Amino acid sequence: MGNHAIRLLKANEIECRVSIVKENGISLLLYKDARVDQRILDETFGLFGWKRSHQCIDGNLYCTVEVYDKDTGEWVAKQDVGTMGYAEKEKSQASDSFKRACFNWGIGRELYSAPFIWIPAGKVQIQMKENKDKGYYCNEHFAVSSIEYNADREISSLVIVNGKGTVVYGLKAKGDSGNAGKTVQRKEKMRPGVAFPRNRWIPCRQSSLGPVSRWRM
Repeated sequence: MGNHAIRLLKANEIECRVSIVKENGISLLLYKDARVDQRILDETFGLFGWKRSHQCIDGNLYCTVEVYDKDTGEWVAKQDVGTMGYAEKEKSQASDSFKRACFNWGIGRELYSAPFIWIPAGKVQIQMKENKDKGYYCNEHFAVSSIEYNADREISSLVIVNGKGTVVYGLKAKGDSGNAGKTVQRKEKMRPGVAFPRNRWIPCRQSSLGPVSRWRM
């Protein structure tokens, strides 16, 4: 496969999603979206060096991401299955399966090393639901301001801010020995004029392997 090393995610490529909301605070999850996967695949393997396809197996939508190996002249494939969201179920399942397949290639795998992110109530706006379903909710938006990785490509330092730019969570790196060869990624503006290929959904068709759907670039 040559020297195609999958780079680590930048701070502005990582999204924050509220996972749990309680009276005393909230927890956040870190994730990436499909556009980030496409960008890194383009950067690493070239616009024509990778491709994706979707296959329906037992009612579940699988995505296969293939990368062209110039050394052998063959396509190397990695596959995973997606889960449905609440809206646009078919599209969400296709997107989720693509992101999971990209995890198999190593894109964003460092997010698995993320700590449990808890923000106490004093730093966020938590409101109580007014309907019959008792509970709490939070409408604030959060972003990763800076992130650092250690030599093992694990998150060693993390700063998260709210919509006003106020720091609400911070994880500091542990000692100098664990930071040897660390990589630092900080929030930066997206470069103007960067275009991403549009994907077009092609409905399922029957093949010898079962119904197949493809995203054409």
